[in-house]
Amino acid sequence: MNPIRWKLHWQILLALVLGAIFGLFILPGASEGFQSATLGFCAFVGSLFMNALKMIIVPLIVTSIIGGVMHLGGEKGLGRIGGKTLLYYTTSGALAVTVGLLVVNIMAPGNVDAETAQAMLGEAEITSADQGLIEKVEGRDASDVVEVFLRMFPSNIVDAASNNGQLLGVITFSILFGLFIGKLNPDLREAQQKFWDSAQQVMLMLTEFIIRFAPIGVFGLVTPKLLEAPFDKLLGAILAFFLTVLIALALHFIISLGLILKFFGKVRPIEHYKAMSPVLLTAFSTSSSSATLPLTMETVEEEAKVSSKTCSFTLPLGATVNMDGTALYECIVVLFISQLYASAGGVALDLGQQLLVVFLALTTSIGVAGIPAASLVAIAVILPAVGLPVEAIGVIWATDRLLDMCRTAVNVFSDTVGAVVIARSEGETPYGNVEHSTPKIEH
Repeated sequence: MNPIRWKLHWQILLALVLGAIFGLFILPGASEGFQSATLGFCAFVGSLFMNALKMIIVPLIVTSIIGGVMHLGGEKGLGRIGGKTLLYYTTSGALAVTVGLLVVNIMAPGNVDAETAQAMLGEAEITSADQGLIEKVEGRDASDVVEVFLRMFPSNIVDAASNNGQLLGVITFSILFGLFIGKLNPDLREAQQKFWDSAQQVMLMLTEFIIRFAPIGVFGLVTPKLLEAPFDKLLGAILAFFLTVLIALALHFIISLGLILKFFGKVRPIEHYKAMSPVLLTAFSTSSSSATLPLTMETVEEEAKVSSKTCSFTLPLGATVNMDGTALYECIVVLFISQLYASAGGVALDLGQQLLVVFLALTTSIGVAGIPAASLVAIAVILPAVGLPVEAIGVIWATDRLLDMCRTAVNVFSDTVGAVVIARSEGETPYGNVEHSTPKIEH
C-alpha cells in the first residue's frame, strides 16, 4: 500500500504545530543539554532553508521578469500591465492603512491611565537604547522615500543583487533588458527568448526541489522564535496593541482583499485562500516576502492558473514594493504611541495629523522596503513628522517579532490577489472560472 502523501500546506501546518509544542511547552522545561541541542538543530535547518531560498531569489527574479516582459508584446503591453499593477498596489495599500486607522481609533489601545503610560514610555527609552534601535534608524528621514528612485538604478547591479533586500535595481534592470530584447532582429530575438525561457524553467524546477524541504525549514525557523517570545510582557496596553494589529490585519486580509477577489478577480475568495495556504504559512514562518517569492510564483501559476507572463511581472515587483501589512502596522504603531503620550498628559493627534500619518505610512512602506529594519526605519520617519520622539519605538519592541510574521503573510497574500486581479483584467481565467468572465461575441 502506498504511504499517504500530505499536501504541502498540511506538512507546513504540522511543522508549525510541532514548533509551537517544542517552543512553548517542551523546551522551556527541558534540560540545558536538550534545549541547546534542539536549538542548534533548529538554527542549522532554519538557516539552510533560508539560505537555499535566498540563493534562488535573484536568478528567479531575473529570469522570470525578463521572460515575462519579452512575452508582453512590446512597450504597449508592458505599459498597460505595469499601470494596472501599480494601480492595484496603491489601492490595496490605501485600503490597508485606512483599515488600520479606523481600528486603532476604535480600539484605542493607548488610552490608559497616566501612570501606566508614563511607565511604558520610560521603559521604551531604555529598550530603544538596549536594543540599539536608535542606531538602526539614526539619520533616517523622509529623504529615504525619495531614495527609492536612486535604488532603481544602482551603479553596480551585481553589488545591488548581493545586498539583502536591494531588489529594485535588479527588477528595473530585468524589465529594461526584456524590453530591449524585443528590439533585436528576429534571429537574435528568438535566440534570446529560447535562452531565457529555458533558464526560467530550470529555476522553477530548482524552486520546486527546494520547497519540498519547507516543513523542516519552517520548524527550525519558528521554534526558537516562540521560545524567545516575551509573552510575559504582552500584558495590559501592549496586549491591547497586539490584538489591535491582529484584528486590523484580519479585517484587511478577509474583508478588503476578499471583496477585491470577488468583484475584481471574479473568483471565490475561499478558493483562493485555500490554494494560497502553503504560501501564507511559509510567509508567516520566514517573515520575508522575498524569501517566499519562489513558492508564491509557483503556487499562483499552478494552483490559481495565472499565466507565467502575469506572474513573472507582478509577483517579483509586489514582493519588493507592495507592503499592505507593513503600511497598516506603521499607521497603528504611530497612533498607538500618540495615544500613550496623550494619556501621559500630552496632546492627541488631530484629524489632519492622522491623515498625514496615513499618507506617510503608505509612501514609506514602499520607499524604505529595501532598507534593513524597514518597519523601524519607516516608523522613525513618521514619528518626528507628527511631533513624536523616535525613542518611543521601543514601546512596541516586545511584540514586533510575532507581528512581523503576521504582516508578512498579509503582504504576500496581497501580491497573490493582485496577480489574480490583473490576470482577469488581461482576459485570463484564474482557477478556470470561465463562467465569470465577460462573454465574447462570436462573429
